[in-house]
Amino acid sequence: MRDEYRHLYRLRHTNANFSRKMLLTIECQEHSRAENTSSSIGILMKAFVVHAPGQSTIEEVESPVAKPGHVVIDIARAGVCGTDVEFFNGDMAYFQTGEAKYPMRLGHEWCGTVTSIGEGVDKNWIGKRVTGDTMLGCQKCKRCKSGLQHVCSARFEIGIRNGWPGALAEQLLVPEFALHELPDSIDDSIGALIEPGGNSLRSAQAAHAAPGKKVLVWGSGTIGLLTAQFVIAMGAEVHMVGRNPETLSLARKLGVHFASQKFEDVDGGYDAIIDATNDSGIPAEALARVEPGGRLVYIGVSGEPSMLDSRSLVLKDITAVGILSASPGLKGAIDFYSRGEIDPRPIVAATVGLSKCSDVLSGKKIAGAGVGPKIQIDPRIL
Repeated sequence: MRDEYRHLYRLRHTNANFSRKMLLTIECQEHSRAENTSSSIGILMKAFVVHAPGQSTIEEVESPVAKPGHVVIDIARAGVCGTDVEFFNGDMAYFQTGEAKYPMRLGHEWCGTVTSIGEGVDKNWIGKRVTGDTMLGCQKCKRCKSGLQHVCSARFEIGIRNGWPGALAEQLLVPEFALHELPDSIDDSIGALIEPGGNSLRSAQAAHAAPGKKVLVWGSGTIGLLTAQFVIAMGAEVHMVGRNPETLSLARKLGVHFASQKFEDVDGGYDAIIDATNDSGIPAEALARVEPGGRLVYIGVSGEPSMLDSRSLVLKDITAVGILSASPGLKGAIDFYSRGEIDPRPIVAATVGLSKCSDVLSGKKIAGAGVGPKIQIDPRIL
C-alpha cells in the first residue's frame, strides 16, 4: 500500500463511522490505478454544510482530490469568524451580488498538514504543517501580478466567495501559491489565528502604530483584540472601546492601557482610530474623534451603509485606510507569532468538534468556554 494510502488507512481506521467497504475500495484501487498523487479514490469525509439561513448539517461529502497545482490539507483546526455568522444567518452581502449561494461550506481561518499533492507541485510540501491565504486570485491579471490578488475581480475566497469549499471539514483543497509553512513554534491554535492575525497586523501598520502614539481600537472582538496586541508590540499606547465587559477585561490582561464601554477623551487626542466593529455609526464617530492629521483604519464592516462626510476628511487632513484582507499580512503575522512577540491564544474560548458548529454560529454558549471571543473547531472531533 502506497504511503499516501497508508496514511488514509490509519486516519480513517480510527473513525468508527468510516466503513470497511471504503477501506477495501482503497486497497483494490491501489492495484488498478497509475502512480499519481492526484488520483481520485472515492473517499468520503465529514463537512459542515449550510443549506439556508440557520439550517445546517454535518454530511459525508466527497473528499477533495489534488488537481494540478493544488494540494489537499488535513485540517487540524479552523476558527469560526463573524463572516461565517453572516453567511449562516443569511445576512452577507455576497448573497445579493450573486457571489455566494447556498449550500455553502464555511471556514477560512485554518491550519493543517499537506497530505497529497497534484501534478506540478513541489513534493517537499508533503507532510508540512501549513496555513494559507483565503483570497485566491486568478494569478494572471494586473492586480494579481502587482501583489493585489486579494482584490482580483475573478478571485475565489475559501469558504466565502464563488463556491470554494471551506475549512469546516476534515480536508481542504488549496492552490500551492496560497500556502504558508508554519514553524514548530506555532501550534494548531495559533496556526488557525494567522488569518485574523494578518488582518490585524495590517490594521496596526495602517495606523502607523509606534512609540509615542496613542491608538484607539474600537471593538473588543477577535480582530479588535488581535489588533490591540500588534499595536502594543509596535510600542504605541492602546485604548479600547467595546460592549462586552468580559472581553474588555481580557483586553486589559493582554496589555491594553485603558478599556471602557464608553469613549473617553485623552490628553493630546488619538493619533489613530481603528474601527473593528460592525456598527454603521462608528465610522463617522471615529472621524469626529480622531486628531487632525491623524489616521483612520476601517477593518470592521456593517451590514448596512456607513456614511462619512468627506468634507471632514479634507478639513481635518485625515488619512483613511480600508482593510479587506489578511493576504499581504500573513507572513508578517507568522513572524510575530513565531518570535513570541504576540501570543493570541488567550482569545480562544474553546475548541470543539464539527457537531458544535451550528451552536457556535447561532450564538449558543459553549459549556466550559472561556471569556475570549474566538471558538475553534477541530474537525477530527465529532
